[in-house]
Parts: sequence; C-alpha cells; structure tokens
Amino acid sequence: MAPLLLLLLVGAAAASRGDREPVYRECVAGCQQMNCTGARLREFRAEQPLYMRLTGWACLDDCQYQCMWHTVSLYIKEGYPVPQFHGKWPFSRFLFFQEPASALASFLNCIANIWMLRRYRSTVPSSCPMYHTCLAFSMISINAWFWSTIFHTKDTAITEKMDYFCASSVILHSIYLCCMRTLGLRYPSLANVFGAVLVLLFACHVSYLTLGSFDYSYNMMANVSLGMVNLVWWLAWCMRRRSHQPYLWKCVLVVVLLQSLALLELLDFPPFLWVLDAHALWHFSTIPLPFLFFSFLEDDSLYLLKMNSVVLKLD
Repeated sequence: MAPLLLLLLVGAAAASRGDREPVYRECVAGCQQMNCTGARLREFRAEQPLYMRLTGWACLDDCQYQCMWHTVSLYIKEGYPVPQFHGKWPFSRFLFFQEPASALASFLNCIANIWMLRRYRSTVPSSCPMYHTCLAFSMISINAWFWSTIFHTKDTAITEKMDYFCASSVILHSIYLCCMRTLGLRYPSLANVFGAVLVLLFACHVSYLTLGSFDYSYNMMANVSLGMVNLVWWLAWCMRRRSHQPYLWKCVLVVVLLQSLALLELLDFPPFLWVLDAHALWHFSTIPLPFLFFSFLEDDSLYLLKMNSVVLKLD
C-alpha cells in the first residue's frame, strides 16, 4: 500500500470564508491596481528575489499573501476564528515554499521511496516474477510525492491537478500490484486485461476532471471507493495466507496505519506557528510506511523466488 492511498480524501474548496471577505477582496484589488501595473510592476520585478521569480510567484500572488495576513489580523483582533483562503489555512511563507511543513514532509516521503527503490533493486534479482511490477509501483509513488512537493511549494491550477492525478495513479497501481500478486502470476492474461481496464479508468477520470470544472466531491468519492477496494483486497489476501507467509504482517500493518493516520485530516486546525497543520502532520506520519511496505515487497519477492526454485527442483 502506498503512503498516498488516501491522499485525496479532502478536496480543496473553490472559495473559502477568508477570500469571500470584502476587506480581503478590496485589499487585493487596491494592491493590484497600485503595485501590479506600470512603473510599480517593473519596480516589483526588479526587487523580487530570483528564486521567487523562477518558482512563479507573481505580483498578484504577493498582493494576495499580504492581504491574507491583513485580513487574518483583523479577524484575530475582533475575536473571530482564523478563516481559510482559497481552500487553505493561512501559512507563513518560507522562501518560495507556500506550505513549508507539507512540502518538507512530501519531499521526505519522496526520499523514503527512492531509498527503498534502491534497496529493492539491490536485494531482489530481476528474475523475480513481481520485480518489474514492484519497480513500476515505486516509480509511480516517487512521481506522486514529487508532485505533492511541488503543489505544496506553489499552488496553481496545474500543480493541484498533477498532485491529485498522480495520487490517483498510485491507488490504481496499488490495485494492479495486488491483482498481479494474487491472480496475475497464475493468470497473466487476466492481469493484462485488468491492467488495461485500470488504464482506461484512469484516462476517463483525468478527462472528466480536466475537460470541465474540477469536481472535488467526485474526485474524493472516486478515490475513497478505489482505496477501499485496494484495502479489502490486500487484507483479504494477507489474512488468508498469513500462516504460510509470516512476513505478511508488514502489509497488514501498513494498510491499517494508512487508514488510521488519515484520520489526522479530521483534526483540521489552523497551523501551529502558521506552519504546521493537520495535513502536514499526516504527511510526516506516513514517512516510515514506505520502509515497511517495501520490506514486505522484498520479503515477498524473495519468497516467490524460493518457491519457484522448489518447483524446478521437484520437476
């Protein structure tokens, strides 16, 4: 199970209380009119650090950031709860990182997957029947965490979609990985057909969310449904074979922890020190899981090689 199994449980809102606030809208409009045209815009670009320019931070982004904190200060002064803006809590920007803690956690998850990919390739021979499927799963997971890092660094329409779509690809490939392990080794034609169906399903999913307005509710329900299929399939297989393959506890623990840790999202509190929120805590909590899951894949791959060797000796 990938650490991204439930990454899509919470959809971002199209608008939030903070960005609907008249004081925020008037502040952004005034800032944009004053600072983002003519000589003032040229002055802004000349003074903007190169790293901000290279990562796509524009004058309007800076206006929204400054006006967000202006609005937050008014809310706190009047005793009102901290509002969200554009579906997000207010975060204190660090360098060019819009959500520093979540970006760091996503990057560390990416590194964990890269580390375990290297270990898997060094310990499992390519002759293992699951070798290439496990490698593909690892690469898809690394790609998803890469885009999660980019999305939390700078939220744009493109980075948001890539974050969601790549997370979906991990869930679908985890289902395919489970299909290959439970059925595909005996019935490769069935696994190939099932894989083609999953690719078609992913293409339809991406097309629906791209061609029209992004349907966050549909995206959430689609991925929760796929996640449940993934969860039940892996658990059922592990529980049925646990007496023959003792290492399966690792897979069981990962799928249970994924479901449990996702509950951190329900806390949904304003960021501590304007940096650490529930989403970041969730991402930090998943960092150990790739080590455990790829340890399971390693043990299982070596088990398959051992079983194949026994069969060949008997023949």
